[in-house]
Amino acid sequence: MHIFCNLWQQKNKDIMSKTKLIINKNGSIKIEGDFEIMDPEGVLYGLQGRSALGLCRCGLSNNKPFCDGGHRNNFEHDSVAFDLPPMKTN
Repeated sequence: MHIFCNLWQQKNKDIMSKTKLIINKNGSIKIEGDFEIMDPEGVLYGLQGRSALGLCRCGLSNNKPFCDGGHRNNFEHDSVAFDLPPMKTN
């Protein structure tokens, strides 16, 4: 699955839109903003105009890659933010 965030609005290239991913405690990854989701072959999922939705991260959804609430009472993760180590340079 590929997620492409459209960082530039179509009408005015000087205005940057914002896409946000929220890692919910004991739940999905919520994506909000201007985005497209496609499969490995480049075929877009029909999101029907949604500007927010949940992506499964527990593996229990019957509607993957989207969340259907299957994680409830079956998945625990605190979702506390942390800094990644510095990128390696060659």
